[in-house]
Amino acid sequence: MIRLLHRPALAGCILLGASLLAARPGAAQIGGQQAFSFLNLPPSAKLAGLGGVNVSSRDADGTMLYANPALLNSEMDGRLALGYVDFLADIKQSTVSYVFNTARAGRFGVGLTYLDYGKFEQFDAAGNSQGQFSVSEYALGVSDAYTSGNFTLAGTLKLAVSGIAGNHSVASLADVGALFKHPTQDFNVGLLVKNAGIQLKTYAGAGREPMPLDVQIGTSFKPEHMPLRISIAAHHLQQLDIVYLDPNQRGQLDENNNEIKPKKSLGDKIARHFVVGGELILGKNLNVRLGYNHLQRRELRLENTAGGAGISFGVMLRISQFQLDYTRAGYHASGAANYFTVARNIDTLFKKSD
Repeated sequence: MIRLLHRPALAGCILLGASLLAARPGAAQIGGQQAFSFLNLPPSAKLAGLGGVNVSSRDADGTMLYANPALLNSEMDGRLALGYVDFLADIKQSTVSYVFNTARAGRFGVGLTYLDYGKFEQFDAAGNSQGQFSVSEYALGVSDAYTSGNFTLAGTLKLAVSGIAGNHSVASLADVGALFKHPTQDFNVGLLVKNAGIQLKTYAGAGREPMPLDVQIGTSFKPEHMPLRISIAAHHLQQLDIVYLDPNQRGQLDENNNEIKPKKSLGDKIARHFVVGGELILGKNLNVRLGYNHLQRRELRLENTAGGAGISFGVMLRISQFQLDYTRAGYHASGAANYFTVARNIDTLFKKSD
């Protein structure tokens, strides 16, 4: 028997686990029994600022290859982006991405994301300390995109590794995305099949677990003469019912003191699939972002308050050759995650001046 204690608090890990999954599995659930659920986390400030799910917001931000590889475009060429996320407790995430174009093989993006859960202390059944161990997960992905006219088709191949105390699980996954960009207006439609794959190696010889498959569709549009770009995305379209009702939750009492258990409604089933984001464009060098994720709001709230769960706020600032992004995303009433991303075109550093 082994008991685990996180360095600051095991409760922090439990809260983050709920944040990563945003729902639990079963006939009407989408996480928990799936392996590599960390791949559902938004690894960049922009993606988190738009609610965590977005397949259609196309600009120079190379980190959006994590959102949909079909968002790769010429404005991203040569851009290196570094990201850092400060989650609850000692849990941290680091991300790097780089985009470049080739003459024949299409436009490529390379991304690496690493999630560190910190140190844990191990005890035997008698309560004797057995030392500390670490828990971490990471994924390396290579994306390739081809654009023809107003359409872009792209794919990402990913190798994901999860490690606990020297034991590892490995998976191979793929994302396949498409994007339509209107030729004259700021209007995009994106489609993505995300995290389709197989577990190559399991923990301790256990049976294979399902991957966190997610089918998404969304649109981004900017009304003419308005400094606002709106994004709407729908996720987990492969499964209609993703509502989780806790069987242990106590319901209200009716006039006869009979407990009234909460019931699922069609409206709630539909709403939990949607994420809404907005970008207030205050100039070429300044954007403000706001996102709302209804599934996170419903799943991560407390019984008497939701706090900031499911709501994110971010800002983008360009200074000289650097793009700086910051987002604060609420995952629980007790805390939020802070996202930082810095990006620059590094190709210009190596070009000789005329």
